[in-house]
Amino acid sequence: MKAIADKKKQHNIGEYILYMYQMEDLLRAYELNLDDIRQYVVSHYPISEKEKEEAMNWFEELCEDMKSQNITERGHLLNTQKLVYQLAELHWSLLKRDKDYFIIYQKAKPYVFQLVMEAGTSVPGNEIQICINAVYGLLLARLKGRDVPQSILEATDAFGNVLSYLNWVYFKENKDMV
Repeated sequence: MKAIADKKKQHNIGEYILYMYQMEDLLRAYELNLDDIRQYVVSHYPISEKEKEEAMNWFEELCEDMKSQNITERGHLLNTQKLVYQLAELHWSLLKRDKDYFIIYQKAKPYVFQLVMEAGTSVPGNEIQICINAVYGLLLARLKGRDVPQSILEATDAFGNVLSYLNWVYFKENKDMV
């Protein structure tokens, strides 16, 4: 689990963010009860005992962080949200300097505005958060076997293109950090 997160963080920042959202929701589903997480989650992974212990240590750290950040019921870890904000800053920068990105975002923009209008007063912080939330919502819907309207598929496809381009530029500009 931590190894998966680390790999995603090194190769696809959007996937890493989505994975961390999944881990937060997984921990919430078990009410941050580490005994249940060990019994019902970690014990079923086809990994060595050492890796299972490492996974449990990681889950324990995540639980502690979630408690200390008061996000046991909703919200996201600060370190994950810092990455979302970095992508948002990159987004705003690219809109001013990258014609290819501008074109990609223009295809997603109507869907972003639609979601903002539908959200009313509960709009998340920025356009990139909206894109991530929509892609995460699609992931959850598919996991639950729900039918997804064509309009949502089109929107999340456009959001995926935005996130893919941001990922590419993020790693290009931060290659020394990886």
